[in-house]
Amino acid sequence: MNNHDIQAAWKYHDSTKHSYWSIRNNPHFLDWPNRPQPFKIYPKLERLPLPRDVSQTGVAALSALSDALSSSRADSVPDLQDLARILYFSAGITKQRGSPGGEIYFRAAACTGALYEIELYIVTGDLAGLDAGVYHFNPADVSLQLLRKGDFRGNLAQATALEPAVAGAPVTIICTGTYWRNAWKYQARTYRHFGWDNGTLLANMLAVSAASGLPAKIVLGFVDADVNRVLDLDTRHEVSLCLVPIGHRSGSSPPTPSEAHALGLETIPLSQREVEYPSMLEMHDASSLASVQEVSQWRGKQPVVPPCGPAGGGVRLQPPPEEEQPKDTIEQVILRRGSTRAFEKRASITLAQLSTILDCATRSLQADFLESPGEQLNDLYLIVHSVQGLKPGAYFFRRDQNILELLREGGFRAEAHHLGLEQELPADACADVFFLADLKPILERYGNRGYRAVQLEAGAIGGKVYLAAYAQHLGATGLTFFDDDVVSFFSPHAKDKSAIFLLAMGKPRKRESR
Repeated sequence: MNNHDIQAAWKYHDSTKHSYWSIRNNPHFLDWPNRPQPFKIYPKLERLPLPRDVSQTGVAALSALSDALSSSRADSVPDLQDLARILYFSAGITKQRGSPGGEIYFRAAACTGALYEIELYIVTGDLAGLDAGVYHFNPADVSLQLLRKGDFRGNLAQATALEPAVAGAPVTIICTGTYWRNAWKYQARTYRHFGWDNGTLLANMLAVSAASGLPAKIVLGFVDADVNRVLDLDTRHEVSLCLVPIGHRSGSSPPTPSEAHALGLETIPLSQREVEYPSMLEMHDASSLASVQEVSQWRGKQPVVPPCGPAGGGVRLQPPPEEEQPKDTIEQVILRRGSTRAFEKRASITLAQLSTILDCATRSLQADFLESPGEQLNDLYLIVHSVQGLKPGAYFFRRDQNILELLREGGFRAEAHHLGLEQELPADACADVFFLADLKPILERYGNRGYRAVQLEAGAIGGKVYLAAYAQHLGATGLTFFDDDVVSFFSPHAKDKSAIFLLAMGKPRKRESR
C-alpha cells in the first residue's frame, strides 16, 4: 500500500471509533489466563546490568518540560549513567501491585491499561562504559541485552535520509510497538494507543534528556523496513514507531552502513495464543515509507498551518513567575506520577495551576514532523468544571494568544461523563482536555503517516500534562471517548475535526491513585 493513499487512514480511523452502541455490542472480554507477558525476554542473551545508583539531575520538572534548558558542553555525549537515567525514567518500573491476572508492574510513563506495549532499543557507537552495538532495554531488571555487535548508526542515518539529529547523535533510542500486548484488551484500537503510549513515554524521555543537558528529538521520518531490519523485528508482531537521537558530537559523521543479517533470536512467547487484528497491520503498512527518497519528500513538504478565526470572549492564561513555581525535580515527579483513579468531587484548582499545565504541555515539541516553532497538529478543547477564576463551560485553547476562548458557558459534568465512555473520572475532574485535529490537511500533507504523527503528538502533549500536573501535586489520567459525540459537543467550532485523545485533571482522592 502507498503512504499517499490516504483512504487507508480514514478507513482505519472510522472503523475504530467508539460509540454508545459499538461498546455495548462488542462481545470482547478479558481472557486473564491468556494475558500477555509484560516484558520482551531474550532468554539466551547475556544481560548487561545498568547502573542503579545514577545521580539525579536536580532540575525542576517544570523547567525540564519548558524546553528552555541548554547544555553547557560543546559536545553532548551521554555516558552510561546518562543512558541509564533516561531509560529508567522513561520506561522503568516505579511501582507494582497485585491484580486478578497477576502482578502489575507500573512504569515511569502512563500507558493504556498498564499493558506497556512500547519497547526500547538503543543503537550506539562506543560510549564510556558501553561498546558500540544494538541493544534491547529490559525494564524488569534494568539491563541491556546485546543484539548486534558493532556500530550501526550509519544504518539509521541512511534510513532517515541523513536527518542531522540522527547523523550527529552518539546514541539513538528506537521505540517499537508490540501489537498483541495492548490488543489483548483494546483490540484493533491499539494502533491509536501506539501513538498515545509512545507519546507519554517520549514526554518523560525528552524532559529527562533536557535535564541531563542532552539534546533529543523525535524522528518519525525513516524507511520502516531498514530500521526494523536493524532490530531484527518480526513485523507481524512488533514494529518500529520512532527514533530519538540523544546527544550530539560536533564534527562527526555517521559510519558506513553495515549489513544487518537476520538474527533469529529466541524470545519467550507473550501468550499461549495471540489474536491478530488485520486492520492494524494494514494501517501500519499503509503509513510506512519505503525509500530514502520518500523520506526526503515526506520531510520536505510545507507545514500544516490551521486557519485561526477571530477569538470570542476568553481569559488570558498567565503562569506564575518561575521563582514561584514548584521546584520538585523531574525525577521526583516521575516517581510520584500515577494515573489517578478517582478525583475529589468538590475540589477545585487555580487558574495559575491550569495555566502552568497548558503552558508547559504546549511548548514547542522537538520533532521532525513539526517544522516551525509554533506548529502543532492537535487543537486543545476543554470542559472546565471547577477552576478558580474561570466560568464553568466549554473552551478552546488559542495557543498563539495564550487565551482560553469561551465557546459555551454552563455546567457540563453530565456531558463529560458521557463523552468519557460514561466513566466517573471526567465528570469528577476539575477540567478535561480534549485533543481534536483536522485530519484532512494533516493527511494531505503527511499521507497516512500523518495519522501516526497526530496520535503520537497527542500522547506527547498528554504526557507533558501528566508531568506538569503532578509537579503541582495534582492528578491526571488519560481516557478514551465516544469519538463523534466529542466532535458534536464542541461544534460548530470543531466541525470537520476528529477526536484524538482525552485527559482529565484535578485533585486526586487520597489513597486512590496508582
